[in-house]
Formats: sequence, C-alpha cells, structure tokens
Amino acid sequence: MPEHRILLDVDTGIDDALAIIYLAASAEVEFVAAGSVHGNVDARRAALNTLRVLEVCGYHDVPVALGAAEPLAQPLSVASFVHGEDGLGDVDEPGPSGSPSGEQAADQIVRLGRESPGELELLAVGPLTNLALAVTQDAQALTRFKSVTIMGGSGPQKRDWSMGATDANIDHDPEAADIVFAASDRITMVGTNLSAYIELPASGLDQLKAAPHPHSALASRITQFYAGFHERWTGRRGIKLWDPLAAAILLDPTLVDAAYDSPVDVIKTEQGFRAVGLDDRRSDGRFDARSDVRIVTAVDSGRFVSGCLAALTGPLAGTG
Repeated sequence: MPEHRILLDVDTGIDDALAIIYLAASAEVEFVAAGSVHGNVDARRAALNTLRVLEVCGYHDVPVALGAAEPLAQPLSVASFVHGEDGLGDVDEPGPSGSPSGEQAADQIVRLGRESPGELELLAVGPLTNLALAVTQDAQALTRFKSVTIMGGSGPQKRDWSMGATDANIDHDPEAADIVFAASDRITMVGTNLSAYIELPASGLDQLKAAPHPHSALASRITQFYAGFHERWTGRRGIKLWDPLAAAILLDPTLVDAAYDSPVDVIKTEQGFRAVGLDDRRSDGRFDARSDVRIVTAVDSGRFVSGCLAALTGPLAGTG
C-alpha cells in the first residue's frame, strides 16, 4: 500500500494542477478521492478541471465530489485574472471524460475519515469551506485524518503585510478558516509567508516546455497564462509554486527547515483576511482551548524547486 493515501480538496486552477501532477510523480501516493471548492474558479469548473488533470496523469477512476459553491458568509469571488476564465489558462483544454461523483465534498470528508480513521491524509489547497462544513456536520471530522496540510495562512502574527502576497485561500472564506483552524491538532499550515518567495524561474519553464510527456505538455500550456500574470506582478518570467509546496511538504517533511506550534487567529488587514500564528494566547482567553497548528516558517527552497521541476518534467509513477 502506498505510504500517502491522499484526499484532495482543491479549487483547481493552474497551481492546483501542478500540485496534482507533482503528487502523481510519486510512487508513494494514492489518490483516494478529491473534492472541489470555489476559489480560483467556480466549484463545478474546479471539479471538471480536477478530473481533466487526473486523467492526463493516467487516473480515470478517482472520485471527484462537487463541493461548496460559495463561502459561508462572504460574497463569491474567483481569480480569473490569475488562472484564466476556465481556470487552466484559457488554452481550450478538452473537458474530462468523467463526471463528478454525485457526493458532496463535505460529506465525502466525513465519510472517508470515518471509514479509514488515521489512515488518510487531507491536502486542502483552496478556500476551506468544505472542511468547515464537514466540521459543522461532525466536530471530529478532521481529527480522523492522519494529517491535514493546508495551503493558506500568513505565518507569524508580527509581520509587515504591505509587502506580502494576498492570503487568498483564507480571504475567500475567513469564517470557514476560523472554524477549521480550531478543529484539529493535526494541521500543518503552509502559508504565503513561504510560497510568495519561492518560484520556478524562466529556465524551469523552458525545461517544462521541452519535456516529452503529456502531463508536462499540459503543465507548459497552462502556465503560459500564469507566467504572464506573475511577470506583470514581479517583473520576472517565472511562476510561484503555492500549491505544489504544500504537496511537497506533505510528502517530505524534511523540506521544512523551521516551524513552530501555535493556535491560529484569522484577522482583517488592509490586504484582506489572513490566518496568523499567535505570539501568545492572549489575555481574553479566547484561544486557551484552541489546538496548536504546525506553522511552517522556513523550507529548503532549492531542493523543493528542483524536485518539483523533476516531477513535472519526468515520467509519472507507473508510466516508465
């Protein structure tokens, strides 16, 4: 049995697609199921994109549940300016041959945790609405997973946010994030304090374009739009690797150079809502009973980027 049996919770845009390909390159990964959520695109488009990427990677029987179509309390917002109207760079990628499973993503989280307690790992790289709905349904839902890795958050509380990237997955549904970070002591937060400063450079994009595999060709096609967004943002032809970093840390915790344990608060800043680790539990007692979250503050970025590029440009597990 593979070491990592993973349930994905994704708003599949471009970096989600790269994360799925990254995971598919490991022989130690089994995709148990996936659930879609609003975020980069609407939830239905995210489900179809997830199915398409999995199929390109050779996975035609992974159930993909349709998830939350909107945040718990905020207005729906999607990131077409980052990922394109279709979430995959507007390159007219064919639709998948499969369809969503018919199960709701929150129900799937609860069911799989109950069926295989302590065996599955949950990777959530979109807004946390599905996870919050699962916790609302069953307060112990997230505690049944071997681990919960979240791409979201902004690291330690005391920071100058003016230079940092938007904490998009938290900002899209801060109410859901607050529920989730209080729900389990098995959460690892891989935030924008890391991934905003890690990128695949132009030379890596060139290697991706030259790679001879169908999944590499898909990654190269969809990253053209993404690279354009990043060049307008940073002035460099390269892409941030938000979701692949969270996937990499799930597979290889030795990539983490520094981390600390703390309860997490969701705060409002001029740049939107952010999830932050507290410097103390505060005198009002609100966080006295809240579980600690593992907050990653430093990673081996060189080893991560080279490993990610190797996964995107090499053969996938089982394909030779």
